[in-house]
Amino acid sequence: MMDAPIIDPLQGVFPEIIEEYLESGIMKCIAFNRRGTLLAAGCADGTCIIWDFGTRGIAREFKDDDSVASITSVCWSKYGHRILVSAADKSLSLWDVVRGEKINRITLQQTPLQARLYPRSTTPSICLVCPLSSAPMIVDLETGSMTALPVLPTEGGNGVAPPSKNKFSDGSAPFTPTSACFNKYGDLVYVGNSKGEILIVDHRSVQVRGIVLVPGNAVIKNIVFSRNGQYLLINSTDRTIRIYENLLPVKNALTGLDEATNDLNDLEGVEKLKAVGALCLTLFREFQDSVTRVHWKAPCFSGDGEWVVGGSANKGEHKIYIWDRAGHLVKILEGPKEAIVDLAWHPVNPVVVSVSLSGLVYIWAKDFTENWSAFAPDFKELEENEEYVEREDEFDLNPEIEKVKGSDVNEDEDVDIDGLENDSTFSDSDLSGDEICFLPADPIPDAPEQQDKCVGSSSKLGESNQSGSPLSEEAGQNGQVNHESSPFEGEDTGTTGLKRRRKPSEKVLEQQAEKVKKPPQKTKPSGKPQN
Repeated sequence: MMDAPIIDPLQGVFPEIIEEYLESGIMKCIAFNRRGTLLAAGCADGTCIIWDFGTRGIAREFKDDDSVASITSVCWSKYGHRILVSAADKSLSLWDVVRGEKINRITLQQTPLQARLYPRSTTPSICLVCPLSSAPMIVDLETGSMTALPVLPTEGGNGVAPPSKNKFSDGSAPFTPTSACFNKYGDLVYVGNSKGEILIVDHRSVQVRGIVLVPGNAVIKNIVFSRNGQYLLINSTDRTIRIYENLLPVKNALTGLDEATNDLNDLEGVEKLKAVGALCLTLFREFQDSVTRVHWKAPCFSGDGEWVVGGSANKGEHKIYIWDRAGHLVKILEGPKEAIVDLAWHPVNPVVVSVSLSGLVYIWAKDFTENWSAFAPDFKELEENEEYVEREDEFDLNPEIEKVKGSDVNEDEDVDIDGLENDSTFSDSDLSGDEICFLPADPIPDAPEQQDKCVGSSSKLGESNQSGSPLSEEAGQNGQVNHESSPFEGEDTGTTGLKRRRKPSEKVLEQQAEKVKKPPQKTKPSGKPQN
């Protein structure tokens, strides 16, 4: 329960302060790649930005010329080669991350609130979409085929909304947005409906295989699996976050589900589905604030599944709550006074990234303090300088006492410099040689406006140095040439026919003006002026 005291006996590693923020347009949603080296952010103008999370710089920008609507969700493929973008104009776009090219784009009948790629394939074209006012569906981006998933136990996959007395202005029946997600290996889909039920669906046969009733029967807003596939998180409108433990095998879950179903042949209908659901999921923990009763926004697991994080959905506050899996509230992060739009935990590091209503992305990290005693066990920190008298033999070496320990390393053994050790953080597979962890930086060309200004200024200077200026005209009429030039006059400045001139002083301009006004005197051949 969230009203329990904040405890942290082991000083766990979790975010504490805002380390930095990212700013580029108005960002609405975010998603890390599998390694946490790249961060994708969807913007309100339809642009998808790929941030290099190590350098905090922009690595790529994807802009669909056919769409200027706000992006509602972004999703990476397993190895980062592709990224799926859903937008408010009812479009789904699949991008090639390295080449920056659009692979496919289709338009749905409803606005997709969330879209997730099939997790098993390295280059997937199948995705799970949760539209605004229709049932979740499986969409093939290559063929354009769409298969609606059932949201009620009695449905056969037609996605028909439950009957209701209230209707929209156009006469159509209302439909509460439904959340759904793949399990770890993508062989099952878990759907949360408006009646507080979790439906376990085989998306290939489009059949409901099990039902789990959520206490309170509240509408399920979010549903997400932990990274290791062992826990399922749901967020309901009753202001409660619930964690379910997955009882099916993480790998080959469909096979385990078939075995559980075969043992219940004596049951039929909904009772059998409920019995199967009880063998698939069991309630593990609940999180709520019994005092403030806040709604939760974008709850999720940490990368190792040890922590649960959720943002407050209240307007005007940026609060992030962190619990351990045992149910203890360990930290409340308070940011600027603006609402939280989206939230994500780094796959590897204790870092949380939140999106504010203004479009800024805040990076929360641990506040590390220097502890020099960790480098040497006998190190002692001093509050002020102390005089120390060195012993006479303190730093003398005694070969008889100092014994060198023999090394256990086999020097003749070949060293593997090409292989990579398995990372325990990524339990689903080994490191992939073709996985995209970083993107090469593209040099940014100079703005064309600046180049035009430079060319324009050069042409103007060239014209002024020809017979266009008043000073050159006056000098030409008197048959004189101004030889008071600058030291740069004889040098090539890089522009053809252009020489830099020093601006004459006011005294020089006055003298030249007097010479123009005073008429020239006529002289005799002998050189004396006439009377």
